[in-house]
Amino acid sequence: MNAEAGSAGLARSAADKLSEMGERTKQLGAAMRDPQRQRRIILVIVCVALLLDNMLYMVIVPIIPDYLAELENEQAEHVHALPHANGTGAAAAGKSGNLDIQIGVLFASKAIIQLLVNPLSGTFIDRVGYDVPLLIGLTVMFLSTCIFAFGENYATLFAARSLQGLGSAFADTSGLAMIADKYTEEAERSRALGIALAFISFGSLVAPPFGGVLYEFAGKRVPFLVLAFVCLVDGFLVLAVIRPFSGGTRPNMPVGTPIYRLMVDPYIAVVAGALTVCNIPLAFLEPTIANWMESTMHATQWQMGLTWLPAFFPHVLGVYITVKLAARHPNLQWFYGALGMVIIGASSCTVPACKSFGQLIAPLCGICFGIALVDTALLPTLAFLVDVRHVSVYGSVYAIADISYSVAYAMGPVVAGQIVHYLGFVQLNLGMGLVNVLYAPALLLLRNVCQMRPSYSERDTLLEEPPQGLYDTIRMEERRAKKKKKKNQNDDYSSAGNRLPVDENGFDAFKGRRSQSEESSGAEFT
Repeated sequence: MNAEAGSAGLARSAADKLSEMGERTKQLGAAMRDPQRQRRIILVIVCVALLLDNMLYMVIVPIIPDYLAELENEQAEHVHALPHANGTGAAAAGKSGNLDIQIGVLFASKAIIQLLVNPLSGTFIDRVGYDVPLLIGLTVMFLSTCIFAFGENYATLFAARSLQGLGSAFADTSGLAMIADKYTEEAERSRALGIALAFISFGSLVAPPFGGVLYEFAGKRVPFLVLAFVCLVDGFLVLAVIRPFSGGTRPNMPVGTPIYRLMVDPYIAVVAGALTVCNIPLAFLEPTIANWMESTMHATQWQMGLTWLPAFFPHVLGVYITVKLAARHPNLQWFYGALGMVIIGASSCTVPACKSFGQLIAPLCGICFGIALVDTALLPTLAFLVDVRHVSVYGSVYAIADISYSVAYAMGPVVAGQIVHYLGFVQLNLGMGLVNVLYAPALLLLRNVCQMRPSYSERDTLLEEPPQGLYDTIRMEERRAKKKKKKNQNDDYSSAGNRLPVDENGFDAFKGRRSQSEESSGAEFT
């Protein structure tokens, strides 16, 4: 009797668990049907992808130099065991002397591949949508992380690092473009991109201590396997939530503006240049500051490992402040970016004057705070420029943003060491600071563009025209049907010779609609 009662209780508990799982599945389904909750979940998925990419970029900093040094020592011991091998000892000595160059090339290979692939990935994203490229990027990142975990020679690690750059070119670009596509209002878009930037900062700054601790106590494979597992989970979430192969978004997608046309847009070019210049201090200091700390202030290993970690908090503070200010004064986005570049320049010039680890924290926090101001102000501006000057498809424009970052981080590990060797660490920092300060006035070019925001809503303009993006396609179609009569009246008004308003930048917001009406009136006249 007791056994039967126990089995009945187990059956009831199993049935209760199944019913509870069913209720949770229903709740998840209901949540996914709610557009607000859906885009929040999508924001989480994209932020995890960006976190992973930046953790993979920085996690090798404390691992690979030590691991490659061990490989060199093993090869040297093997060479000593074979004294009669012709030229082997000289080759091994040459390899040991080129270890620093190998590490620099390995670190830069990811950004170089990303720089080369981004023009193609941006065009591909504009053609097929944002969800499939995001899944492709996560898949490639998962494979590269697994190769890193099990690779045991330089060639394998170099292939894994390059493969990671390929995955980042798809995951980063499609993720940022998806956020800009889902969050159409300027204030919401700035807030969502600010959250994404906070995840990027957290991944970059927490990865070195994360990788260093796990590498010391658990071995080389463990940190990469942990990140690979998180990447796999995020990929399954993309399949379950976004459903990239459902085919529901591609038919509604217009042809985006080619990336070469976006590159020659002067406003987009100014933003891209600012993103490159503001990230140069971070990209150039990361591979050089540890040796400088060791030689000038005799820093310990834990101090060198935790150099950038305190800067995470001012970076998040900078994101928060910029989002709040942009919501109140959206016409001053250019000013927030220029102010950030001035802060970066002043902080960079202060770095060589530091004599201790505690003093060094302040300028590094200033650099990250300034980068937060620039990125948070200018990344939403890219989407805004595409909305009002081009077609609202965001793959190519955020590929340009990714190219801007990649230029800085591709030069960092290779160029920074040469500058320090020939000119010195002080001259490197003074040069980076001066470049940032001198570039800041160029953002004045964006002043008139940003002033377009209070004059009229770019969202209203889009809703008066055929769908120009993936977002709100059904809503725009319904509104266009309701206002069809009013639109015909406006077309007649335009064809009668009346002029429509032109903003202060000379950009006609209704140019497409006027040309359509002129063509239709000309056809009727014929």
